[in-house]
Order: sequence, then structure tokens, then C-alpha cells
Amino acid sequence: MKKKNYQYSGDEGWTFMETLIVIAIVLMLTASVGFMAVNSLERARRAAAQAQIDSFCVALEAYYIDCGMYPTEEQGLRALRIKPVIEPVSSSWNGPYLYKDIPPDPWGNQYLYIVPGVDGNLYGIKSYGADKKEGGEGANADISSWEN
Repeated sequence: MKKKNYQYSGDEGWTFMETLIVIAIVLMLTASVGFMAVNSLERARRAAAQAQIDSFCVALEAYYIDCGMYPTEEQGLRALRIKPVIEPVSSSWNGPYLYKDIPPDPWGNQYLYIVPGVDGNLYGIKSYGADKKEGGEGANADISSWEN
């Protein structure tokens, strides 16, 4: 009787256990990358909100140079884009002072325009952050023109 010669041909494939181990490793790596991405996304949102607030402040200063006053709270930030119709309306309005309409903050809420501002400032601009309410810490912390 002839003996069969078993040689490795490379066609055997992976066992079920090896496949499960590989899937588990891939899931762990995906979860850790996903967790880091969520943290980066939140930092990016906060940075975007601060950048938008800063651009509104620059536009408000240009408005002030032309009009001799800042928009009232009733006129709001919209006065940077469209000439106000609510008094007092300056005859020297030379806008628009922003290229685009006022966007919502990165969490989908409107920015608050406060006149007079906090701590003796003539105006203030604020976003409530991720929790959409005043106060908070970390991702939920407010972002304002007078604190950052």
C-alpha cells in the first residue's frame, strides 16, 4: 500500500478561530480610531466657532468705522450683511461687512449678540457650545468673544 504524501499547498485557508481573532483585532483598532476622531471633531467644532466669532468681531469693527456705532441688539449680527431697517439706521452703512449670511454655530444654534457686552465691552458674541445651554465644561463650555 502506498503512503499518501501530504504537503502544504497553501489552499487550506484560515480556521474559524483565526478569522474571529482577526475580526476582534480589527474591531479594537476601529474603536480606538473612532474614539480619537470624535475627540478631534469636537476640538474642530470649538475652533470653528471661535474663528467665526473672531470674523464677526472684525466685521463689527468695520461696521463701526463706517457707521460710528455698533448694531443694536435688536438689529443683531444680521446688520453686518443687510442694511438695518430698525432704528437707529446709519446713512453711512457701506456693507455688506460679511461675504455670506450669518451661519449657525457648529452645533446648529444661532450666535448670541449682546449689547452692551460683558466686562465693560461694547458688545459680545457667544455660542453655548455642544450642550446648547449656558455654562458647562469641556465640549459643553461656552465660547465667547470676551473670554477666548
